[in-house]
Amino acid sequence: MKKTHHQSRPDHQRVVITGMGAITPVGNDLTTIWQNLTAGVSGIVKIDSFKDLQISEFRSQIAGLVKDFNAKEFLNPKEVRRYDEFMHYAQVASANALRHAGLIDDVVGDSLPVNVPNERFGVVMGSGIGGIQTIENSRDALRDGGAKKTSPFIIPGTIVNMPAGLIAIRHNLKGANLATSTACTTSTHAIGLGARLIAYGDLDAVLVGGSEKASTPLGMSGFGAMHALSTRNDEPTKASRPFDKDRDGFVLGDGAGALVLESLAHAKARGATILAELVGFGMSDDASHITAPPEDGNGARRAMQNTLDDAGITPSDVGYINAHGTSTPAGDVAESRAIQTLFGDDILVSSTKSMTGHLLGAAGAIEAIFTVLALQNQLLPPTINLDNPDERCTLDYIAHQARAVENLNYAISNSFGFGGTNGSLAFARWQDA
Repeated sequence: MKKTHHQSRPDHQRVVITGMGAITPVGNDLTTIWQNLTAGVSGIVKIDSFKDLQISEFRSQIAGLVKDFNAKEFLNPKEVRRYDEFMHYAQVASANALRHAGLIDDVVGDSLPVNVPNERFGVVMGSGIGGIQTIENSRDALRDGGAKKTSPFIIPGTIVNMPAGLIAIRHNLKGANLATSTACTTSTHAIGLGARLIAYGDLDAVLVGGSEKASTPLGMSGFGAMHALSTRNDEPTKASRPFDKDRDGFVLGDGAGALVLESLAHAKARGATILAELVGFGMSDDASHITAPPEDGNGARRAMQNTLDDAGITPSDVGYINAHGTSTPAGDVAESRAIQTLFGDDILVSSTKSMTGHLLGAAGAIEAIFTVLALQNQLLPPTINLDNPDERCTLDYIAHQARAVENLNYAISNSFGFGGTNGSLAFARWQDA
């Protein structure tokens, strides 16, 4: 078989995935996550309460919450107390990814150095919003008790780049230490940036991803005031319905995703198990509106085209797209049109946000993981709740039930964010031959 453009690159410039970890509304380990996704299980629930606030006052009262997660099982009590919950998710997902890659033996402990040279190992971990819950709590403490009640950890405990810093410290990673914050494209950009650090020879390995915990009073009320969130409060599991005619907004989700990227040369040298190859990364900008995409999806199309160009593959090579698919009236139509323009009518598409909700800055990371799992298992997760397809969304969205496929060699994951920022990633199935 003729080598593709990405296969003709030298091994030190090819980027492979060797470990993955995630904390999500549908599970906190890869096995549970994949079982739930392929079974069409929703992780969206009704929020029980907010401290000192009536949940009934909120337009949207549902979210994709993380369940059965106790940070104290993984981190020391001081870390848990000092840092916002989005940092807890990031650290645990990252430790799970490193263990999955065979780089650490355990995920519990204060210092877990990786067993490879650390000055060529970096971190790129982002967040769309950062520590909004800690900011809210700190403002309440300041108001009620005065300046003396302000914690010295209010700044390091909330800022977007601190997960990357904490991860680097915990695992003694001394390469680049970076954060991205590009709204809902945050962790797709983090993955792409990490890949380019490897391809350009700056690093041999990078831990990449994103985390978010925005299901807070301010987060829920802020997105609610924009009329961006679904108000299907009595049917949480049916609220996120991408491409469906009756969709009424996205559902906020919490969690984190992390992937270990390595150069192929580095992965081979240490005998790593390779999960997939990251073959393309593309970006674009809408330059049109702060929240709404252009109706024709032009920016999304260009991001995907740039990804194909980077990978050196054609639209016909791609068998599946994990759509951004947020369940918003305008976004789903624009993305569908972009995909159809570039890939035609036969491409298979699904939105896993129908089950997880929208994890904002963490969405790209968990959906990259889902896309890799789809390639590995030759099984495509469904779009649930697609009962009445919007007549403007005419593609095959793998409604309701997962679909087994054969010879799926390339898949794309899309992310698009407020401000018009777009990103796409292309992954290739790994076959040793």
